[in-house]
Amino acid sequence: MNGALVHVNPRRRTVITVSIMMASIMQVLDTTIANVALPHIQGSLSATQDQIAWVLTSYIVASAIMTPLTGWLAGRVGRKRVLLVSIAGFTLSSMLCGLAQSLPQLVLARLLQGACGAAVVPMAQAVMLDINAPARQIRAMSIWSMAITIGPIAGPALGGWLTESYNWRWVFYINVPFGVLSFMGILGAMDETNIKRSSFDFFGFAALSLAVGALQITLDRGQLLDWFNSTEIWVEAVVAVLALYLFIVHMLTTRNTRFLEPALFKDRNCMAGCIFIFTVGLILYATLALLPPLLQGLMGYPVITTGLVTAPRGFGSLAAMLLIGRIAHRLDMRWVICVGFGFAAFSAWQMTRFNLQMDANTVMWSGIAQGIGSGLISVPLAGAAFATLSPALRNEGAALYSLFRNLGSSVGISVVEALLTRNTEIVHATLVGHLTPYSALIREQIPQGIANVRQLAALNAQVTQQAAMVAYDDNFKLMMWLALAAIPAVLLLRRATTDRTQLVGAESTIIE
Repeated sequence: MNGALVHVNPRRRTVITVSIMMASIMQVLDTTIANVALPHIQGSLSATQDQIAWVLTSYIVASAIMTPLTGWLAGRVGRKRVLLVSIAGFTLSSMLCGLAQSLPQLVLARLLQGACGAAVVPMAQAVMLDINAPARQIRAMSIWSMAITIGPIAGPALGGWLTESYNWRWVFYINVPFGVLSFMGILGAMDETNIKRSSFDFFGFAALSLAVGALQITLDRGQLLDWFNSTEIWVEAVVAVLALYLFIVHMLTTRNTRFLEPALFKDRNCMAGCIFIFTVGLILYATLALLPPLLQGLMGYPVITTGLVTAPRGFGSLAAMLLIGRIAHRLDMRWVICVGFGFAAFSAWQMTRFNLQMDANTVMWSGIAQGIGSGLISVPLAGAAFATLSPALRNEGAALYSLFRNLGSSVGISVVEALLTRNTEIVHATLVGHLTPYSALIREQIPQGIANVRQLAALNAQVTQQAAMVAYDDNFKLMMWLALAAIPAVLLLRRATTDRTQLVGAESTIIE
């Protein structure tokens, strides 16, 4: 394979597709599967709340730093070798995570896991584009999108079941058999790409890695350290901005080999696609971060029930992706993306109506609507982002696309967590300001008046619960406005002009 369409017979194409999808699901699943197991890990390893957060942060930071490197590595040593080393390293580090006997051991294993897994998703996307003719590429992107969309959604449910039924170590052990199968499939069925003997732009890589890593740590630790009231957050934010500035200047002015080609940023579809996938990552992952604590903390749902209630979101995504894969060639994908953002906005609007008396059906129906929206967006967007990009730039483009998706999820989670904390405090203060001994609520709940500290604490707990619910609804309202704002911006995408006869001709070149 050389970055353009290759001849692959149907049997080999199926083996390659199944293998890289297993690897992709395995990689994106680990971004959320450990979340519900954190309290169990914390107790088992005797860690504090601050320390246990590094189990998540270490994985995300390592993955974010290594993602931009995958394009150059694929060109320098070959895409097949990069995938095999990544899957082998990810599988081994997953086993090490399960075997960890202390927090430092687990954090180091998670660092290795994130670094090794960073190449899997962008390389899987590039492979899917290369082994399918243009007429098949939207369908191929629907399969790829299923993996990266359903994986994070299924993570909490699977993680909760494994933790409750076995123990937290199986959250990591579950990767091992799938990693072995994926490795064997790629080893036997996939051809190696042509290798470009290009020099390595160390300065560009170091600057971009420092910018991404510093930004990621800023976002992950900002809420814990009260954001810019902390000297550490100021230092990390300044480092991120300066490193990004140096990277941009270096990329635009150097005459030697550049870590990322400026041609990527000149392609309108590629850049618009990156911005949209950033928005999708922000909306999807922010919602996934909000729902578990809402359902468990405010509604009292057990871990397994929370996973079951949020699972229908995945079925909505799956149905939408399967539909798009079948009818893509008949439609202008830009309108499909608009409809997808419409579903996302409608779902967020439904969530703004959440209350403490709602039943599980309310959560499930809003989740199905959001799943349909993410499916309608992800598949055509993945195709449109690469529709006008040169095949020679696919490795770098896929890495950049994945980087924007990861950054969107990080920014979304950090923003909603910060807003949730602050809005809860603001609403709590507002509600308390309206409570007096003569308030209807106090007369109803405590007819004899507040006689002791226990009654006062119970009243405060009710006010805090109501304040938190209002804060959650405010966050969902923000998601709604973001989705609505994205709809007119879809016009930034340029429609692919490939003629249908060319598609049929290209498809006929595949060895059947």
